[in-house]
Amino acid sequence: MTIEIEQFMCRSDNFGVLLHDTESGETILIDAPEEAPILAAVQRTGWAPTMILNTHHHGDHVEANQPLKKRFDLKIVGPKAEASKIPGIDEAVEEGAAIPFGNHLVYVIETPGHTAGHISYYIPTQNLAFTGDTLFSLGCGRLFERPAAVMLESLKKLAALPPETAVYCGHEYTQANARFALTVDPTNSALKERAAKVDRLRADGKPTLPSTIGEEMATNPFLRWHDPAIRRNLRMENAPDEAVFAEIRKRKDIF
Repeated sequence: MTIEIEQFMCRSDNFGVLLHDTESGETILIDAPEEAPILAAVQRTGWAPTMILNTHHHGDHVEANQPLKKRFDLKIVGPKAEASKIPGIDEAVEEGAAIPFGNHLVYVIETPGHTAGHISYYIPTQNLAFTGDTLFSLGCGRLFERPAAVMLESLKKLAALPPETAVYCGHEYTQANARFALTVDPTNSALKERAAKVDRLRADGKPTLPSTIGEEMATNPFLRWHDPAIRRNLRMENAPDEAVFAEIRKRKDIF
């Protein structure tokens, strides 16, 4: 019941991810940012995708939907709230849906904020979460279509996953996110260590993902709105969670 994972770069900073169930031979593609790198990954691994799981409607996540559907006759799954914006969609899913993948189930978690209908995918049997542009490594997505309160609730859902859950997100933003994180959480020793590790990985041309929920809880300021040190640094010791989160997001937007 093993799932093998091939993570690769698309466009300038998007991640593509192929998941291969070794028992059934089925392969899932998480989002479809760009056709050529995806085809290269398929050729490299020999895993022809049978399904695309789209997290949201932005072009850098669905651009290759139609070409890949034509080439592989695959099934496209995406968020029900954005179904009209997902090219080639065959199945629209919402919170609690369970998508069969070999002997596994891929659960849908609604995580709006970046877009109005954004969803994430979770495979509990393998401790895997695919969070698109909601939860980034050391960051979170910009609030394009929903306010801070909505994104905060989405992040709380993801933060509640087991700490060992591996997190795969949509972009390689970790190094820039680390630089910002240190401005709001400068005394966090775990963050300092992680930022240094990220710098080493990027200097070697290596990806910074996956991370884990536990690692994000310890170092990602967008999951640490409750932390006394961050609140003191923001001079928001007694502010509501939503206000603290919104201030962190506001500062990141202009960083």
